[in-house]
Amino acid sequence: MPSPDTAAAPVAIDRFFKISERGSTVAREVRGGFATFFAMAYIIVLNPIILSSARDIHGHQLDNGQLVTATVLTAAFATLLMGVIGNVPIALAAGLGVNTVVALQLAPRMSWADAMGMVVLAGFLVMLLVATGLRERVMNAVPASLRKGIAIGIGLFILLIGLVDSGFVTRIPDAAHTTVPLQLGSDGHLNGWPVLVFALGTLLTLGLIIRKVPGAILISIVAMTGVALVVEAVADVPTWGLTTPKWPGNPVAGPDFGLVGDFSLFGGFGKVGIVTGVLFVFTVLLSTFFDAMGTILGVGDEAKLMDEKGRLPGINRVLFVDGIAVASGGATSSSATTCFVESTAGVGEGARTGLASVVTGALFGLALFLTPIATMVPSQAATPALVAVGFLILAGSIRDIDWSDYTLAVPAFLAMVTMPFTYSITNGIGIGFITFSLLRLVAGRGREVPTAMYIVSAVFVFYYAMPALGLT
Repeated sequence: MPSPDTAAAPVAIDRFFKISERGSTVAREVRGGFATFFAMAYIIVLNPIILSSARDIHGHQLDNGQLVTATVLTAAFATLLMGVIGNVPIALAAGLGVNTVVALQLAPRMSWADAMGMVVLAGFLVMLLVATGLRERVMNAVPASLRKGIAIGIGLFILLIGLVDSGFVTRIPDAAHTTVPLQLGSDGHLNGWPVLVFALGTLLTLGLIIRKVPGAILISIVAMTGVALVVEAVADVPTWGLTTPKWPGNPVAGPDFGLVGDFSLFGGFGKVGIVTGVLFVFTVLLSTFFDAMGTILGVGDEAKLMDEKGRLPGINRVLFVDGIAVASGGATSSSATTCFVESTAGVGEGARTGLASVVTGALFGLALFLTPIATMVPSQAATPALVAVGFLILAGSIRDIDWSDYTLAVPAFLAMVTMPFTYSITNGIGIGFITFSLLRLVAGRGREVPTAMYIVSAVFVFYYAMPALGLT
């Protein structure tokens, strides 16, 4: 009698997902689906914390419980779609980095509905680029080193957000009269139980990652939430910030779909103008664009799905689903949804087909009914994930920058430092594009710059000149 791991899949399932053809089994696909879910389930907690901590132009904040529903619903839908249509073991959820763009750059300039409408527009653009075959061409227009610099900048930005949201680093109220704008803790020192929970959580997360423990980030969030529950029960904690860790009376509850469909496609342009609005949409597009492409190719290579030319068969279907995911994230107010590199956890368990994604999507669907548990996690238990993700992005990208070519290295460097220092991904992308185009011209290598880069750089120059021209 064959073991569960080697037993043949039902003929219809095997044929549809090409399980045997890719050298896999149903058991491996199911294990892979579970592994991927537990490796990325932290986003159920983290995305609502990031989005609910921001206010729109009217001072409104999004409801944490509704954000949990929106995050889980979109992840379930997009991942199931990727499994059925893309037939690859890639799961999707709200992207870290792009959610900070929505929360910290778009929302303060418009309403939440307007901001989410711009995310929907970015998704439509992704689908249009795929349908016309332009997505891969646009991808090739940006040098690999600059793409890596942008990715690192997003990682550093995420890291800084984690430090600030946890209270480990705070803004100095009257920074004009000090030498630095930020300080350690709330008064220049690390005080209080919440900061200790964050510090211990960061050490635990990084330790588990070093030990290559599957689901390291989720394990840390669960463990430190437990510590926070004990601290809240026995100690006098003045405040935890947005979320106080208390066990809910009933851990199971029906999902709240209040944010689903609450978006305005073009309302934001009336608030910020056409040029700024276009750049905002472009920033959301780029924030998901390169990350998704890199993840898709990386997971495809890890799963040995690439052909002899290093291309992923059926990549346009995968890219189109990614575009649908971006738009659906805006439509549910969960921010843009994109491919997660944590999908490699499932590949490591043997997943090779979309059946693993179907399993992961189904698990996200079950999580819809566990909102009370997700909403009791304090930011100090969740934000160590931002530190870890920031490090992993930096470690995975910095070695791939060509530091010997200053026309590449300088733009990449400026892109990566501008993002955290100005608290803006848009600024980092803009400065990177402009300096690349200018330095290549100065070096007499202007012909090596794609026309698309010149066009986008000119748009960014106009964007930065708008205040001087009286257009803002």
